Amino acid sequence: MGEMSSGILPVIPIDRAADMPLHRQVYAGFRNAILRGDLAAGQQVPSSRSLATELEISRFPVLDAYAQLLAEGYFETRVGAGTFVSAAIPAQRPQPQTASPRPVAPRPTSRRSLLFPPREPLPWRNGWGSFGVHQPALDQFPFEIWSRLVSRHARDPRINVMRIDPLGLPSFRDAICSYLRTARAVRCDPGQIMVVAGSQQALDITARVLLDPGDAVWIEEPCYSLVRALLLGSGCRTVPVPVDTEGMDVDAGMRLGPDARVAFVTPSHHYALGVTMSASRRFQLLEWAQRASAWVVEDDYDSEYRFESMPIPSLQGLDPDNRVIYIGTFSKVLRPSLRLGYIVIPPDLVERFTAVRFAMDIFPPYLFQEVMTDFMRAGHFGRHIRRMRTLYKGRRTALVDCLRREFGDLLQIHGSEAGMHLTVTLPPGFSDVEIATRAAQEKLWLWPLSLCYTGTPAQQGFLLGYANTPEEHMAAAVRHLRLILAL
Repeated sequence: MGEMSSGILPVIPIDRAADMPLHRQVYAGFRNAILRGDLAAGQQVPSSRSLATELEISRFPVLDAYAQLLAEGYFETRVGAGTFVSAAIPAQRPQPQTASPRPVAPRPTSRRSLLFPPREPLPWRNGWGSFGVHQPALDQFPFEIWSRLVSRHARDPRINVMRIDPLGLPSFRDAICSYLRTARAVRCDPGQIMVVAGSQQALDITARVLLDPGDAVWIEEPCYSLVRALLLGSGCRTVPVPVDTEGMDVDAGMRLGPDARVAFVTPSHHYALGVTMSASRRFQLLEWAQRASAWVVEDDYDSEYRFESMPIPSLQGLDPDNRVIYIGTFSKVLRPSLRLGYIVIPPDLVERFTAVRFAMDIFPPYLFQEVMTDFMRAGHFGRHIRRMRTLYKGRRTALVDCLRREFGDLLQIHGSEAGMHLTVTLPPGFSDVEIATRAAQEKLWLWPLSLCYTGTPAQQGFLLGYANTPEEHMAAAVRHLRLILAL
């Protein structure tokens, strides 16, 4: 832990009515904080004068306490720098003596919180490198331009300091609207767009507006696991609908979940098999939604990158009945930590979405919205997408060629026409989770396909990200994969 500024004062309880002298109270407060680990080795402590002023006591008790702590080795001084917790204090230390603990009573939580699947520390989740999913080519991001825009807006925070709009910054929503109309054939106006902290918050708000506990919802089989987790946490009954080469099988959905209220789909680039929903399936899904008074949630998470054809227009743009809620994100195409996305809401639902959003977090932060507005209006976003489309196409091609050269027909390749990852399926007899766990120990980040399935038997395979792996490194990464698979 880094040094704590002397301007940050720790909590030292002082009781002037107590029998214990003030210097002993200061001493005990610091000693206990160090033994608990609240103050770490090397942290700076306030000057005696600052602490005395803060505690509203004489400086002499503080000086006496500091002298005792120095003598016992809890503190050390550095010439010209101040007083610090001793660097020799071990990370594991004895705890201060307290009264005997009382028996702990049951600590109940809400039943709803127990519906969410536990977040497991999956070894391949946070690794950065070859085959990592959702990892853009950060070294190609125009950081100089971005930093200049951030600096300009950070210097004048007064512009939107009092603006409260649950939908987001109007100028940013206008820029998003212009982009979606042109690039995705989305039918919208700025008043239908809500700015959110990425796709996951968009899905959460949408589920709160559209669904009640016990409602049936269609999800793709396989699907993005966090969609399933969110819906389970909402108390919904998920209906896994098979995905084939044409996308979600709508006929199967009507058989399996005839009473469904909502269908969650990724029609432009299915997560995780990468297929594109056919035109006939799209119209069939929209007809079902109109007939059943249901809703369709279109997650268009990486539609900017399509390599074998022109971008596929959005499902929302085909909808004559305003039954589609369209979700998009900048986090995938720019960088994950940006946490910036949007929802295109049917006009008659805007009021409900706004009410839910206002109750959740009032409105989204404005700084990055202002930056993204300028980034888009000046053409930087469009140029970056075009550059990355060319770059990712080369990396995708290199990965496909290396996979075919190393594995031949042993691995089946799916969804290589678009996006930032492709999927490979394994022959019988392999466990993708076991292989991915072993690969993570060797810094190879394989996301198991089987975790995207709700039921069993699940197809064994991997999602392989290629956006963050240079072409010249692809052959070595694929050879490494072959060694781990021992094929």
